[in-house]
Amino acid sequence: MLNKKAVVFLSTFAIVALWSATAFAADLGAADNVFTSFSWIALGAGLGIGIAAAGCGIGMGNGAGAALGGIARNPGAAGKIFTPFIIALALIEALAIYAFVICILMVLSIELPGDYSELVSLVEMLN
Repeated sequence: MLNKKAVVFLSTFAIVALWSATAFAADLGAADNVFTSFSWIALGAGLGIGIAAAGCGIGMGNGAGAALGGIARNPGAAGKIFTPFIIALALIEALAIYAFVICILMVLSIELPGDYSELVSLVEMLN
């Protein structure tokens, strides 16, 4: 029987493999309307930062637990454990910042087409 890590890896790989062909085959002009492609970009940015933040939170929790466990076992080594722990937390936080920057770049890459007729009609419907 497969262990838990193998199942998670294979399911993630399967999802990426199944959806990547659709993503690369997508054409902005072939979308249902102007906003379909833009909504997928916004959804991807939101999911990307959410998954990155969750992963970094789990990593920080595991690191803090291990550091506190090491200090509890040997209080004299607290000084030697503290500095690498802070460096590790900074590197983990840098990953979240990189994900945030990439998601911001994704959202800022959204450009409305030259024909704003659908946008105008949507705004008029809302008013």
